[in-house]
Amino acid sequence: MNEYTTLAAVDLGSNSFKLQVARVVDDQIYPLDTLKEPVRLTAGIGDDKKLDRASQERGLACLNRFSERLRGLPQGAVRCVGTSALRVAENSAEFLQQAEAILGYPIEIIAGREEARLVYIGVAHSLPAAEHPRLIIDIGGGSTECVIGEGMTPQLMESLHLGCVSFTQRFFADGQINKTNLAQAILVARAEAQTIATSYAGKWQEAVGSSGTARVISDVLVLNGWADQGITREGLELLREHMIMIGNQGKLDLPGMKADRKPVFAGGVAVMSGIFAEFGIEKMTITDGALREGVLYDLLGRFHHRDMRAATVSQFMRRYHVDHKQARRVADIATQLFKQIEHELSAAHELKPYLLWAAQLHEIGISIAHSGYHKHGAYILAHADMPGFSQKDQARIALLVRTQRGGLDKLGDTTQIPATLQPMVFILRLAVLFCRSRSPIDLGQFTLSFGPNAAQLQLSEDWLAANPLTTTALSDESRAWKQVGYKFTINAVS
Repeated sequence: MNEYTTLAAVDLGSNSFKLQVARVVDDQIYPLDTLKEPVRLTAGIGDDKKLDRASQERGLACLNRFSERLRGLPQGAVRCVGTSALRVAENSAEFLQQAEAILGYPIEIIAGREEARLVYIGVAHSLPAAEHPRLIIDIGGGSTECVIGEGMTPQLMESLHLGCVSFTQRFFADGQINKTNLAQAILVARAEAQTIATSYAGKWQEAVGSSGTARVISDVLVLNGWADQGITREGLELLREHMIMIGNQGKLDLPGMKADRKPVFAGGVAVMSGIFAEFGIEKMTITDGALREGVLYDLLGRFHHRDMRAATVSQFMRRYHVDHKQARRVADIATQLFKQIEHELSAAHELKPYLLWAAQLHEIGISIAHSGYHKHGAYILAHADMPGFSQKDQARIALLVRTQRGGLDKLGDTTQIPATLQPMVFILRLAVLFCRSRSPIDLGQFTLSFGPNAAQLQLSEDWLAANPLTTTALSDESRAWKQVGYKFTINAVS
């Protein structure tokens, strides 16, 4: 993978969109430029779970401005992630298609626990080293990430359905703040936090808040004399009393409160209060590190040979008791086949890792049942928490594992396989076929060509004669592709 001197992260958050551009020096990242706009996607999600046109247009206009700053950066140097609002919205695919066209870079929707992991990485790099475990709380527009970790390693990661935008809409939509709606909002936040509070109890020594909600609450508490630094339980109580006394969110003109935070402040305070109560937090320090810094450091690791995705694949192989020797055999044959057609593929560099990950994981479904193991494996890969992988990444690998064996006609036709992945499906199926004996295999001299409508494999006559079972399986494979309108021929050469 190429190494870059400049990296950029785009965070399509539920409350605001953020862009961070940074310079890379050795293993460190130094900020060059930061942009942020309060898009509030969550506010645009209606009862039908769809983003309304107004929120989409706000987001697209913001990304149009971001695109100018990103202009000229290589594809591999930019990572764009979408969070809670885009996870929830049923029409997010429609929005993402337009967003990617404007931005010029792919956008990944990341799962809640993956967001929590990236938040922790960003926070860990922004804090002094410590030997004790920390609890990181990141309140966003639509979700709250709660992570316990030590050093650079997250240990417990959860994403709760709590957000400053969603809670403001739910409990303070008319702007009024009183004892009743504030108490109800805190109670709901506590109930959600209660689902993980027991498993987190006694496993942390320091609480740290990250992102805008924590920072603005801290600023308000300190500048109004309700706390010496950070956020305290007593300071939150005094702040809530003041909010009830004022009675209207629009009139909360407090020192330390930024204009863009005022519309979602009440919801943020309610969520923070519920978290403090349920986790038994007395005080919380504040950090500048957050998701976008985590995205940058994770991206840096990918080309410094510390790719979290490789670690996740290894961990899954152990968890599901994968036969490492067989996985290696399939990966080796897949690599040999890939080299034959690599020059014919426009996205070869991007696709190869997915092929190898799928080869390593193609048998994880056997831990459930041998019958239909490819289907079980695909389900695991599509739905499990896989640190480092986006939902789109997981879908790609799941499709490869799902189609590694059996008839392709169950898909209807090959148009249900994305054109970029069709050669990867073809190669993985051949690799699994060749390694059926679960013993070392040498294909000898062979050639493989792959085109949009036809593929051809040439093997020596002697090899085919010495491997009659595989020869029959290749004929069956040719028929499987023919059923979906693709021509695959096997030629014997002397």
